[in-house]
Amino acid sequence: MSPKKKNISTNTEKIKFLIIVLTSSAVVIFDQIVKFIIVRNIPLGISIPLVPRMLSLTYIQNTGAGFGLLQGNTRLLIWFSIIVIGIILYFYEAIPENKTVQFSIALILGGTFGNLIDRINLGYVIDFFDLSIWPAFNIADAAITAGAVLLIIYTINKK
Repeated sequence: MSPKKKNISTNTEKIKFLIIVLTSSAVVIFDQIVKFIIVRNIPLGISIPLVPRMLSLTYIQNTGAGFGLLQGNTRLLIWFSIIVIGIILYFYEAIPENKTVQFSIALILGGTFGNLIDRINLGYVIDFFDLSIWPAFNIADAAITAGAVLLIIYTINKK
């Protein structure tokens, strides 16, 4: 292998590492800061309308997963999060050079870490975006969903 090809490979790996680490870290930090602000400024269960009848900020303590599934199963959800993180880290080398895939994986990783921090420290996840037609969610949930949607779109378009 020529030095130039090795350097390209090394740069590609560095870019991949930076995309995943910086994006997932940004998701975790932003998620935790906003949750901290919500807890400090909105009493539990109180809604502050942002867009009348559409979007409110509501401080909710969610002991389950999305859509209210698995309520009260914090330990199971902690282990599920650890397994998801472990799978991503185990298959890190297999993540393709495609930046969309890397960004998608980083969103899922960051979102999973964000909610895992809540579950370990609090025993529940702090949710606050309250759409009148959708269960409440947080930034970590939005990141996981966006990452999954981007991966699905990538997979469909790749065929």
